[in-house]
Amino acid sequence: MNEDLVRRLSDWLAGTDIAWLELRGPGMQVCLHNDGSRVDAVPDGEWLAPTRAEEVEVRAASVGIFLHSHPLREAPLATPGQPVGAGQPLGLLRIGSLLLPVTAPREGTFVGHAAEHGRTVGYGTPLLHLACSPVT
Repeated sequence: MNEDLVRRLSDWLAGTDIAWLELRGPGMQVCLHNDGSRVDAVPDGEWLAPTRAEEVEVRAASVGIFLHSHPLREAPLATPGQPVGAGQPLGLLRIGSLLLPVTAPREGTFVGHAAEHGRTVGYGTPLLHLACSPVT
């Protein structure tokens, strides 16, 4: 990889709030990490992993019946260990005939359900657990 190109990319990355930049092409790869104070090239094959995951509890936004899956499907919307994206539906809250999605507030890994399928829940009842990278 051209050192001048890496230096220009590093300078550009330093002026953003982007923490990680990875570019791959035929026969080349560059990984840069921006920690807010400096930009470092990451050696090939090394990945930056958070030191610990933060447990995030998703709570009911309303009263209703918590469902792990859609009433017309058998498979749950999320299974333990599954990576999830911010806004991804992980369960449903049934209020009468209305189904409201219970979504992941951040990117992370689905840990498990805190409430049983079909259980009536109140406002603020814990429904799901996620493991997320710590917010910096």
